[in-house]
Amino acid sequence: MDVTLLKNEVFDELTCNILPFWTTKMKDRKRGGYFGRMTGKNELIVGAPKGGILHARILWTFSSAALRLKSDEYLAEARWAKEYLCAHFFDDESGGTYWMLHADGTPADTKKQIYSQAFFIYALTEYYRANGDEEALDRAKELFWLIEQHSFDSVKNGYMEAYSRDWVLLEDLRLSEKDANEKKTMNTHLHLLEAYTNLFRVWKEEQLARQLRNLIDLFLKKIIDPVSGHLNLFFDEEWRCKSTLHSFGHDIETSWMLEEAALVLGDEATLRKLQAVTLRIADAATEGLNDRGALINERDWSGGHQDEWCDWWPQAEAVVGFYNAWQLTGKEDWLNKARNSWQFIKKYLIDEEEGEWFWSVSPDGKKDRVNDKAGFWKCPYHNGRMCLELIERIK
Repeated sequence: MDVTLLKNEVFDELTCNILPFWTTKMKDRKRGGYFGRMTGKNELIVGAPKGGILHARILWTFSSAALRLKSDEYLAEARWAKEYLCAHFFDDESGGTYWMLHADGTPADTKKQIYSQAFFIYALTEYYRANGDEEALDRAKELFWLIEQHSFDSVKNGYMEAYSRDWVLLEDLRLSEKDANEKKTMNTHLHLLEAYTNLFRVWKEEQLARQLRNLIDLFLKKIIDPVSGHLNLFFDEEWRCKSTLHSFGHDIETSWMLEEAALVLGDEATLRKLQAVTLRIADAATEGLNDRGALINERDWSGGHQDEWCDWWPQAEAVVGFYNAWQLTGKEDWLNKARNSWQFIKKYLIDEEEGEWFWSVSPDGKKDRVNDKAGFWKCPYHNGRMCLELIERIK
């Protein structure tokens, strides 16, 4: 498969499968926004709560599709998402965005998870890039200042995880039930890096530049393991590592996003340094490849738990991360890994009958029809972004 064919295939996947699924099957035309859940058996749960992360990621995806593909259709869909998001998810009393709404749009969980605030910045900034909407940019700036005011640890560095509606640090800081209850995590810092990078594209604020550079530095000095090249996942307030897991999807996702941050920042010395780091992390991620060319979810390096299922999002990130490594080096092996990841996606993950992708694939190659097709965590962000990145990179 040459790269032109790869580009054509991901373009078709994006425009004929992923995006139409969300506009035709998940759009809540009666109450606004999008339905909160569809099961793995394609049953729409009309009364499911509506997640903030889900809606922010949908807004980012359609905004980015409108921007990169010059599409009025996708811009209209992004406008639909933005109007609902701004009308219902923002806490006009205490600032920030809610974690979750009831199906009718009223607040269901008012906590302020910093990971979620970051995705709202990412999405609103992309919407501004797509159509110049000043309200979207103002909302993104507002969230930046709130994060810096409440979450940034000016003594030990880094960002704390989660707060109550009125910005009191919570006892339960976890992003999901599977996570460790620690005050600082790789995942939140990664998506703050992503959000601040996108915001800096359009707003060259001095403190934003300092904090973006600081986030890059935190990855280099605290989060990337100097021995293995993998990312450490959970930390206490003092930045002591509290996990023994390697998440291969996060490894490969971080590899290209770190480089992108330095590129947008415009720091040539940091960019040169990060290109070597990018390849080291990408190489570490290859330890998670199975004999089908897919990334397993995670492995406990201390000898315990190993999750050999292949969720949808690490495969999407693998295509981008391995392709990026090929662009940096010209080594055919990286391009082959990207192609193999895409071939696995086509064979096992894409639901050609009902649309979108299955959640996961079992170690013996069975498609996961139990976990959601769409929901709080299952959205068009990873797979949509993979398609958009490849379309843009293959020119």
